[in-house]
Amino acid sequence: MLNISNKNSIPTSNLEKHSAVQQLNNPKHYKILNKILAIFSVVCVITIFLPWTQNISGSGAVTTLKPNQRPQTIQSLISGRIEKWYVNEGDYVEKGDTILFISEIKEDYLDPNLVENTKNQRDAKVDAVASYEGKVGALGSQMDAINNERNLKSKQAKNKIKQAILKIKSDSMDLEAIKTQIKIANTQFKRAVQLNKEGLKPLTDVEEKRLKLQEIEAKIITQENKLLSSENELINARVEISRINAEYSEKFSKAQSDQYTAQSNKYDTKAQVNKLENQYQNYKIRNGMYYITAPQNGYVNRALKSGLGENIKEGTPIVSIMPAKYDIAVETYVSPNDFPLIQKGEKVRVWFDGWPTIVFSGWPNLSYGTFGGKIVAIENFISENGKYRILIAPDEEDKHKWPKQLSIGSGAQTMALLNEVPIWFEVWRTLNGFPPNYYKTIKEESKDVSEK
Repeated sequence: MLNISNKNSIPTSNLEKHSAVQQLNNPKHYKILNKILAIFSVVCVITIFLPWTQNISGSGAVTTLKPNQRPQTIQSLISGRIEKWYVNEGDYVEKGDTILFISEIKEDYLDPNLVENTKNQRDAKVDAVASYEGKVGALGSQMDAINNERNLKSKQAKNKIKQAILKIKSDSMDLEAIKTQIKIANTQFKRAVQLNKEGLKPLTDVEEKRLKLQEIEAKIITQENKLLSSENELINARVEISRINAEYSEKFSKAQSDQYTAQSNKYDTKAQVNKLENQYQNYKIRNGMYYITAPQNGYVNRALKSGLGENIKEGTPIVSIMPAKYDIAVETYVSPNDFPLIQKGEKVRVWFDGWPTIVFSGWPNLSYGTFGGKIVAIENFISENGKYRILIAPDEEDKHKWPKQLSIGSGAQTMALLNEVPIWFEVWRTLNGFPPNYYKTIKEESKDVSEK
């Protein structure tokens, strides 16, 4: 046992003399408190059965609906030095208006007559191409002339061969005739000798026949020499036609080689012409890049490069422009847990920073200062902030139009409406970390009904 002394105990009779204790012992206070607790409990019980609209909230900023309507920066396509500004910050510019002028700083383009000199080089190469084409044509005509001359020479040589063959035939026939004459003369000589021996022919006839035989024998030698000469002429004619073919083939091959060389030079010159034409066009276009112009109508927001004589590289942002006409929209971000419930075309409530707003997330009909929106784009890749980007456009069916005073970049809050559930269910879902109920749009429900 603790053996606690009773000396330190405070008698209750001494407490009743205090006014606070006397008020606590008054039963009227308990009755009022009990009524308050009872009314609060009844209100809580009724409240948890009230309808609650589930929603997905997000935060973002005001932007434009189309990419070409958003603020953009103008870059220089070439390196240069800032020489003159034609606009100030806040000025309105139209498409094609000159913003600034830059000068050349690269040594390859410092020549003021670079474009004209390149054009002259191109024209000279074009003339060279025409000269090569003329040379190719002339060599082609020369080759045709060589072929014609070779054909004529070949025909002439072939005719000589035919003449030699005919002459050989003629000489052969003459030789055979002489041989026949020799046989006849020899026979007559022998007959004359025989008749002389028999005393029928005088000796003079025998001598005459011998003389005639010798004359014919002399003719056969001459005719054989003539036949051999004709055969040599045939051989020479055949050699001549071979020589003609070889000679004119060499001439034709040389002309053809010169033609191929001229064609090769022509093609090389054409390639140089194309290269010079490309350089000429590039230089001509580069000259137009010295004046940086506005790509569309808009306002000059800010000069990112300032001063005169400052060097800039290609691709360097120089000035920022806000387009004059744009379709307003809101980009918001939702968590990955709520992303599967977002659908294109779904209705969204939007309210803007600096605009008077009273928002009841569970009772959107009681909210004030919110505007209707519609989801027009959903980014399927997570952003750097760990959320998914949603693009919202004004809802044309909503009676409250978005304020015209909104500026690009101002903050905005969004709330996508889902299913209606009792408050107790929403509290239970939130405590357990469950996602909201899946919501089907009216278009999908009507489509399902039509399919049935």
